[in-house]
Amino acid sequence: MINTIIVDDQPIVRDGIKMILSLDDKINILGEAENGKQALEMIPKKIPDVVLMDIRMPVMNGVEATKLIKEKYPDIKIIILTTFNEDEFIFNGLKNGADGYILKDSDSDVLIDAIKTAYKGNILLNPDVTKKILNSLNNENKSLKDDKKLKSLTDREMDVAKLVAAGKSNKSISKKLFLTEGTVKNYVTKIMAKLELNNRTELALYINQINQ
Repeated sequence: MINTIIVDDQPIVRDGIKMILSLDDKINILGEAENGKQALEMIPKKIPDVVLMDIRMPVMNGVEATKLIKEKYPDIKIIILTTFNEDEFIFNGLKNGADGYILKDSDSDVLIDAIKTAYKGNILLNPDVTKKILNSLNNENKSLKDDKKLKSLTDREMDVAKLVAAGKSNKSISKKLFLTEGTVKNYVTKIMAKLELNNRTELALYINQINQ
């Protein structure tokens, strides 16, 4: 059972998400919050596996809430609920440790799959939103392929990085490369240190950017 909390300031949005998630018997809704502050107060009592996090909310927005949740509970998966006009918020949410993002108007099966994907430890990147983010990043950084930090990666580290960018979990990567999960975890930690990145999602965006 995947225990989930919904965080959104609009009751109609929360109700719609609850209705969708109720269609899957492997997802359990632990509770709902209307802002980041409420979510932070709820989490120690509920300890969810996955949090669906809106970005624009009063009192405490989703970016700040994501940062604080990840600092205290790094294993909780956070999926940002977003729209196309929230690029800056998406960037900041990912930098603060969000495990991915989906569009608010996604189909019901996409939302359910997103929760299951994040729960397994895989990164969740909506293709359309990712393309927009990468285009924006490329306008700011046109020489990543010549980045000395990138060239410092070994061939094996690059193999691991590409699989992370494909959204694979440590478990999946270990099976594909015939490594232990612990070894993969160490590789990922080293890669992020070399590239000066904060989390797997940033790493995925970085690698996808240089492969464009």
